[in-house]
Amino acid sequence: MGLPLVALQLDFLDPALLPLLLIVAGIGLSLAEALAPGAHFVVLGVALLAAGLVGLLLGPFAGPIVLALLVFLFGALALYGYREFDIYGGKGTGQTSDSDSLKGKTGRVTERVTPTDGEIKLDSGGFNPYYAARSLHGEIPEGTEVMVVDPGGGNVVTVESLDLVTEDEIDRELRRGREARGDERQREEETERA
Repeated sequence: MGLPLVALQLDFLDPALLPLLLIVAGIGLSLAEALAPGAHFVVLGVALLAAGLVGLLLGPFAGPIVLALLVFLFGALALYGYREFDIYGGKGTGQTSDSDSLKGKTGRVTERVTPTDGEIKLDSGGFNPYYAARSLHGEIPEGTEVMVVDPGGGNVVTVESLDLVTEDEIDRELRRGREARGDERQREEETERA
């Protein structure tokens, strides 16, 4: 009348083969990560590979439940290690947090930049380093090194040729500090006179 209920039992799969299957799957996912870096297959691949190897060492004690717990344990450890070692770099430094962080960055002109049109590629521009660009003065030919002088708040930045830039980010910061100290002295003098 009814089929007998047998949980987790497959006649064609020997339980001793399960660790080997985990090893093969782990190697396969690790290879997939090598072919498509950043796809995050490495975490699951390492978890399956490690659980399979430990399963081989445990022998007959490595049942499906024990192997599942090992996959979970090694997966958590692999994820922690992956995040801690930051294999693909930067802990988010490849991303710009706001447009002001682009100010002072350097790059190269990829399409001639004019006051109304152009494109540049920033040296450390994050995931997509290409930005629409405008120049302050005249045209900047393709291949010229440029520096962002005004990030503009979006994908369009204002740039200046490095040949024309006489003041870098450090010089600008020092000038701002001098101006701030000068303003502070002026207020102190006005306070003393009053």
